[in-house]
Amino acid sequence: MTVDDEPATSRFERWRSATLAPFEHRAFALFWWASLASSFGSMIQTVGASWLMTTIAPSPDMVALVQTANSLPYFFLSIIAGALADTRDRRSIMLVSQVLALLASAALAAVALAGGITPPLLLGFTFLIGCGAAVFAPAWQASIGDQVPRTQIAPAVMANAVGFNLARSLGPAIGGVIVAGIGAAVAFIINAVSYLGIIATLVWWRPQRARSELPPEPLGTAIAAGLRYVSLSPHLVAILLRCALYAIPIVAVPALMPIVARDLLGGGAATFGILLGGFGVGAMLGALSSATLRHRFTSDALLQILSALACVAMIGIGQSRWAALTLLATVLAGAVWTQAFANFNIAVQLSSPRWVTGRMLATYQTIAFASMALGSWWWGEFASAAGLREALTVAGAAALVSLVAARWLPIAAAQLGSLDPRARVELNPPSVEIHSASGPIVVVIEYRVPPGNAVEFAAVINDVGRIRRRDGARAWSICQDIDAVDLWVERFECPTWLDYLRWRTRPTQSDLAVRERLTRLIVGEHGSVRRLVVRPPGAHPLGTPAAAEQESARDERGAHGRW
Repeated sequence: MTVDDEPATSRFERWRSATLAPFEHRAFALFWWASLASSFGSMIQTVGASWLMTTIAPSPDMVALVQTANSLPYFFLSIIAGALADTRDRRSIMLVSQVLALLASAALAAVALAGGITPPLLLGFTFLIGCGAAVFAPAWQASIGDQVPRTQIAPAVMANAVGFNLARSLGPAIGGVIVAGIGAAVAFIINAVSYLGIIATLVWWRPQRARSELPPEPLGTAIAAGLRYVSLSPHLVAILLRCALYAIPIVAVPALMPIVARDLLGGGAATFGILLGGFGVGAMLGALSSATLRHRFTSDALLQILSALACVAMIGIGQSRWAALTLLATVLAGAVWTQAFANFNIAVQLSSPRWVTGRMLATYQTIAFASMALGSWWWGEFASAAGLREALTVAGAAALVSLVAARWLPIAAAQLGSLDPRARVELNPPSVEIHSASGPIVVVIEYRVPPGNAVEFAAVINDVGRIRRRDGARAWSICQDIDAVDLWVERFECPTWLDYLRWRTRPTQSDLAVRERLTRLIVGEHGSVRRLVVRPPGAHPLGTPAAAEQESARDERGAHGRW
């Protein structure tokens, strides 16, 4: 029986099970309701800020800068926030960021009530609120794996998207009524109050996280490790590039929507709220249909379809002469917006092991929001220079670039296999005491390779080298003995003994496939391994009292990576 022949009741049960399974976990359910309230506040605040800018600085480029100010913090802070989310307590990070966002929202409301708001102040407070969201987001997204099993991450991400877009469906319309009837200051007050639910939930939550035997990485080291990991992971690079190519055009819709409501439809704050509500309805429908679409299509095929639909939606908004058609195109834009970004998010999470999930999500968010900030500014400038209809039409055509790029940048997270930590043999303890700051540690592995396997071995060992460097090894090289041509020597370094211990924890089960290919090409089950420590001039040999005193002094000076 094919999918099309499957009874409707069975399809509904599968959809219900896939969509509602995360709510069986109390922590996820509580966070979902709390984030729903916070999302309502954010949507109402968005209407207030965007419409207030149309009254105090009505040019398209200034209005579009509201979206830029909201997105720009993700570019500056996400990488740092992601490193903190992987190496520090995520709950504390989320709690602090939400308190800071509440204070910024309350300050914006106070200034607006006092009548002292100016365009720079509005953009500044919007930027600060965005900073709170940028710090919160990586820890929040990475904590989904602490709330539900890994097998439920995809439905959990989509359930959060449903909640956010439920708020996006109703919040803007409510915000439009509030702004039109009472004023933008009240919208800002509501947003400040909306943070209280998620703060209370964070105070209650006590997640059980596996305790590492190793100390957390220093912030700079953690950031470098995350950037190195993504740069040496072709599947993640493909996701990030496709995300940028999709985000830059599609952001024209929310960035220019206030101008569409005012200039193309001749409306006011209520019209803007209705359009945002239509965008939210489409987004919610897109999230609700995700389970069905992900069952029918691969992530790559689905993203290609969404790029084509984004083109249709933006050209429809730009060329429409009727409010009903504009609203319909806006609903479609909302649906493809949510579907695409949720699928990018899921692809990143399913492509990242737990030790680096926060940093990978932060990198994704940096790319996504930097693209949105750039796109918002660009389409605002384009609309000011060439016209609003022309800007939306060109943006629609630009959405097809992502579709064409799929040929060279495929997304196939499901093919990566398990990213759970690989079972490791017990660490062979060193024969002498070695301090955590000792190093660099040099690892040398010798392989015996039959001449007939040499060409294939060279290709496989370079893939092994990419994985080793991705996980933290440095100065990796492979050499062939010119006298004994069946002898190959692999060499790499870790900066310190502690970095070497961290490196050993990072290989995943999916990496075993490459290791098994290598094993079939060499003589014996594995190569001969030697571990060396670099001793600079003047250093005493390990195992001597003078060396112990020297290493202790290094630790006391605060050497990198000390316990």
